[in-house]
Amino acid sequence: MPGKAARHLSRRERQIMDIIYARGEAAAAEVHAALPDAPGYSAVRTLLRILEEKGHLRHREDGPRYIFLPTEPHARASRSALKRVVQTFFDGSLASAVAALVDASGGRLPAAELKRLEAIIAAARKKTR
Repeated sequence: MPGKAARHLSRRERQIMDIIYARGEAAAAEVHAALPDAPGYSAVRTLLRILEEKGHLRHREDGPRYIFLPTEPHARASRSALKRVVQTFFDGSLASAVAALVDASGGRLPAAELKRLEAIIAAARKKTR
């Protein structure tokens, strides 16, 4: 498995991963068509190869085309990315990250989200006892 530095994604690589996660799998031409302000087709193919080298994608052959698939489930990749964001921008403080998200929403959370957050906190309290 590649190290943390090798797994860092550029903005364009993140866009490509978002497209592939949204579709489940995609050929280079599909990725190229879906990218905003897409670079040339060969640049997209190069980025797909780089993402494979970094361990984010794998491919299967479909005739002459390569079909690219993520190497890990979206939920796991999301958790990993979120942990990096919390570490990088909030000095590892989950409370600070959550506070920033609540502040960004203007402090107006739907009742269902508040209830879910309360349940998550209650469950975490049980685990720490």
